[in-house]
Amino acid sequence: MSTYESLKAAFKGDIVTPSDPDYEKALSRWAANAARRAKYVAFVKDAEDVKLALDFVKSQKLPFAVKGGGHNVTGASSSENGLVIDLSRYLAGVRIDPENKLGYVGGGAVWETVDKAAIEHGLATVGGTVNHTGVGGLTLGGGYGWLSGDHGLAIDNLIQVTIVVADGSILTANEKTNSDLFWAIRGGGCNFGVVTEFVYKLHNQRRTVYAGPLIFPGPFIKLLAQVTNDWLQKGLSAKEGMLQILTRGPPPESLPCAVCFIFYNGSEQEGRENYKPFFDLKPLDHTVEIPYENLNAMQNEALFPGQCVYMKGVTFSSLKPNDAETLLGKITELSPDGTYRMATILEYFSLGKINTVSNDAMAMNNRSFQSNALTTCMWDSNTPENQEIGREKVRATAELITSFANDSAAAEKRAYGNYADEMVSPDRAAVLFGDNYPRLRELKRKYDPEVLFKSWFPIVPA
Repeated sequence: MSTYESLKAAFKGDIVTPSDPDYEKALSRWAANAARRAKYVAFVKDAEDVKLALDFVKSQKLPFAVKGGGHNVTGASSSENGLVIDLSRYLAGVRIDPENKLGYVGGGAVWETVDKAAIEHGLATVGGTVNHTGVGGLTLGGGYGWLSGDHGLAIDNLIQVTIVVADGSILTANEKTNSDLFWAIRGGGCNFGVVTEFVYKLHNQRRTVYAGPLIFPGPFIKLLAQVTNDWLQKGLSAKEGMLQILTRGPPPESLPCAVCFIFYNGSEQEGRENYKPFFDLKPLDHTVEIPYENLNAMQNEALFPGQCVYMKGVTFSSLKPNDAETLLGKITELSPDGTYRMATILEYFSLGKINTVSNDAMAMNNRSFQSNALTTCMWDSNTPENQEIGREKVRATAELITSFANDSAAAEKRAYGNYADEMVSPDRAAVLFGDNYPRLRELKRKYDPEVLFKSWFPIVPA
């Protein structure tokens, strides 16, 4: 039987408890409301430490969680009165093999580290749109990003993992070795183990890209929606993408607006020509040619750590001008005084490359010719009352977006797993994984029959 004393004696990393001076820091998360008061925070040094921690939680029947970047807003990387396996202190490094165009990435790394290390060799991989997000959560759930038009999802560029499964075995999983497990973790989230290392394909990437925000006043929303739909109608190239954020501007005016973070994988001249219809609306223009590694930092000013956050994603195809006006009106109505900061982020990436991979090629089953719409609410005071208010505001907005769709139920069901809220229903995993769920249940029985891993869309073993 594993005891705390035997764990400490064999453990190479650090174990932080409530009596330690760095305990509060060890609990902190990007979203303040996602923090929980763990009994132990185990900063693991290697896969063997992960095995020891898993043996301990099984022996002591403790709840536990795995923390990489700590971005999950539902608390999935935290554990109330349990143990946290924290990968961020010692397993956050990146090693680039430029000759073979491979990136070896620690399970606790964030995308900023990957972006900066790879671009030094003129290389990059698909790494989301926020650089302080952890590689683990984003990858295991799918992974949309600025480079998805050219290279698909993060899981499409994953070629191998080192993973510690429920019985403590340390396994390599790729297309040839433990290929069933490799199939499962690509979209199956943290249902099958703790990944201590990811290996990604890297691609040639120019050192600078054209990007930045265009800001449109609220009264322009219908014109912007029409220009956006015309742009979509022509078909997006693999080189372009946009995050269109409907929100309020900064105080003191806090006026309704739309902020378009545009991206073009080319020069400023090429980018400005590409987005000419948007510039013709005379927005406030903060776009410029920037170093590639700054691309995923564009939203950092608004998405700083320490705020309380609630979010929910649905899918959509496009917004009619009247619907866009209604949506911005709803967001404005729900955020009257700055106490609750509302935003809906409409993602526009070229989906052609993403959809060259079939839904049964790996666990992720909700590839479609639809885009993601993510609604967020942020506030400062971390209370249960504010959490409930934030939740209701987000869900009301998400329901409005799905009401614009021809099939509102499908828009809800197809939602991207990494953008899910914490609402739990018995069939939530079955809905997310669709036709792949029966196979995932079989693999859950093989690799985690006791359902040790259950913090994100838990799969019921067959």
